[in-house]
Amino acid sequence: MTERDHVQELKRILSSPTLSDEEKKSELLQYHENDIADMLDDLDDAERSELHRILGDEIFGEVLLYTEDIEDQITSMEPAEAADVIEKMDADDAIDILEELDEDDRKEIVDLMEPEAKEDIQDILKYDDDQIGSKMTNNYVSILVTNSVKTAMKRVVAEAADNDNVSNIYVVDIQDKLVGVIELRDLIVAREGIDLGTIVKQNYPTFKATDKVEDCLVEMREYALPSYPILDENGKLIGAITHDDVQEAMDEEMGEDYAKLGGLTQEEDLDESPFQSVKKRIPWLAVLLILDLLISFSMTSFENVVAILAIIAFFQTLVLDMAGNAGTQSLSVTIRMISTNDVTGKKIAKTIFKEFCTGILNGAILATISFGFVMLYLFIFKKGVVSGSDYNVIEALTASGIVGFSLLIAMTVSSLVGSIIPIIFYKIKIDPAVASGPFITTINDVTALLIYYGLAALLFFQILGVGA
Repeated sequence: MTERDHVQELKRILSSPTLSDEEKKSELLQYHENDIADMLDDLDDAERSELHRILGDEIFGEVLLYTEDIEDQITSMEPAEAADVIEKMDADDAIDILEELDEDDRKEIVDLMEPEAKEDIQDILKYDDDQIGSKMTNNYVSILVTNSVKTAMKRVVAEAADNDNVSNIYVVDIQDKLVGVIELRDLIVAREGIDLGTIVKQNYPTFKATDKVEDCLVEMREYALPSYPILDENGKLIGAITHDDVQEAMDEEMGEDYAKLGGLTQEEDLDESPFQSVKKRIPWLAVLLILDLLISFSMTSFENVVAILAIIAFFQTLVLDMAGNAGTQSLSVTIRMISTNDVTGKKIAKTIFKEFCTGILNGAILATISFGFVMLYLFIFKKGVVSGSDYNVIEALTASGIVGFSLLIAMTVSSLVGSIIPIIFYKIKIDPAVASGPFITTINDVTALLIYYGLAALLFFQILGVGA
């Protein structure tokens, strides 16, 4: 079924004069919330209010979570109406929506919310964005370790209506300290009369709310569980982070890394002013400008080489680009190693040595290929290599050799640079992702140019005596 099909069907249900509100709700709920969200853009304010009235606060809130323009949807509602919807959401979802609003709208809506909902939101907002507590939810079910199987099952059934995260059930003592986790399946098949503690997994992965997000994500990625309990400093259960929360956090981390790949200090807000963007971008652009000036200055040192052997200038892009590609590949491998938090001396040495060997082998293969193609090009299309001279096979071989040998050295060095620099950044407590993109490429450009033209000067002036 196409999107327009289900949107029109949903609109017909909503506007049907023959269906009661309960019948409309029943038929609307035959569709996924995401399908209903597609319809919102086609509704005016009166129709949207009608949909809200029929679905109720909780279900309408679930629909809003699937809309791309949730800020517009919330601001088009009366503040009291928006507060009723948001306070029925899980605290982490409510925070996500409130953060989309401007400060005045956010304050007005929060002031109208029930005290319990505001408290749940404040419990999450007190943690910094880089702490896992800022990602947790109050959507979980807990039972007492002293409960019988029957009592525990009744509690799960009762709370399942408000908390859909029931795959894992958290077991606590009378002080709310986590004892362990029971999988729903184990509780269902457990016989009445057995000690609940016998089916509790006590060595379940847990996280403190103050733990760093990036550190937690590494471990969560290894376990891939439906949810994880979040504890305070005293081991008290205060929240949970679900698989969806983990995926969202990973997407956010990836977004920050993409920003850093572009040389930005942090991920930019699409709605921020040009001056705010300039403030974030200018520090790294200034560093890159200095490095680019080094490239220009290094070129002036080889003007005699270019004047006598102009043909090699046409192949410098090849050497620079391939060196940059090799460096970026090594950088990716090294950052991936660092992201696992397995940054031991042995692991570092192994990674650097591997990238060094890979750089040599890749460089040797590509140097051989480029030597052959450059030589073939000079033989077929060029009648002279050195300006003002007749065709000289030795000079053609030398020019081809410069390209090939420079490529070998540049790719080897770039692979080393791409693996060493992020480790240095990591050791001095700077996010290694900032060593990515333009920064590493510019360093490799400087290095490759010095190798390329330095080798040309050595071969032509010192060894062959050309131009002397």
